[in-house]
Amino acid sequence: MRGVIVMDKRALALSLLPAVWRAAAAEKAVGEAEEIRLRVGRPPTVLACGKENRFLRDPAEERDLFRILEKATGASMHAAEASFAEGYVNYRGLRVGICGTAQVINGHVKAFRRISSLAIRIPREHRGICEREIRSILERGVKNTLVLGPPGSGKTTALRELIRCVSESGFRVGVADERNELGALDSDASGFDLGRCTDVLTGIPKAEAMMMLLRGMNPQIIAMDEITRPTDLEALDQIAGCGVSILATAHGGSLAEMRERSAFRSLLDRQFFTSVLLIGLQDGERRYRLESLET
Repeated sequence: MRGVIVMDKRALALSLLPAVWRAAAAEKAVGEAEEIRLRVGRPPTVLACGKENRFLRDPAEERDLFRILEKATGASMHAAEASFAEGYVNYRGLRVGICGTAQVINGHVKAFRRISSLAIRIPREHRGICEREIRSILERGVKNTLVLGPPGSGKTTALRELIRCVSESGFRVGVADERNELGALDSDASGFDLGRCTDVLTGIPKAEAMMMLLRGMNPQIIAMDEITRPTDLEALDQIAGCGVSILATAHGGSLAEMRERSAFRSLLDRQFFTSVLLIGLQDGERRYRLESLET
């Protein structure tokens, strides 16, 4: 990953907006800006530190949201069918979440007839976060680690920094970057720096990508974002005992919440993950806590 050009993803997110909105949005989308949120009939806002601040007085119209979505899909809604089923589209490493009236055929979302909301996430490279916790992970020898937090808590950002630090320490890291959100690589090779010893596999379901990395890239560590599907968890079981450590994220407010989900309860009870990096928000600031699950 050495030599990767780090692109300003904030500018990329702003480029999706109508030209007349960009200057107003840019004034709000600075520093800790996490998302641009657009709702039909409501003024557009920028989300930062858990709070939304509007950047226009006039409400967004549905035609505005359709134009943004057309740009995010390269004017090909049909090509984005697979993403629609996940509730978002990926635009050059940016996730654009969608709400509205979906068109469902044979039990699968194929398109949206009406759009009521869009959420444009602004991914960031944030060096130095959870530094003490990452140092502790490295000192322990980088064992299976789960980054856990509620939606919007910054799990992907924390994992991105963890990958970079582990890679810069000399570990070979294979990244199963299914949605291209960890590396956020663009066609011009711009993206986030994931470290000098990192190899990224993008656009392939995590379960398949894990096995491809294991067979082809000789990783010491495999990293991935958002393990949710049964196939993801099954792949983790297959990798267990192969001499490779896992770094992953999952949605959850606490370990107690995770144990209420049967698939994760099994992983935690078997101590598949030996440590958990917990992320929470307090007074608008993120707090990190590393817990050991080893007995």
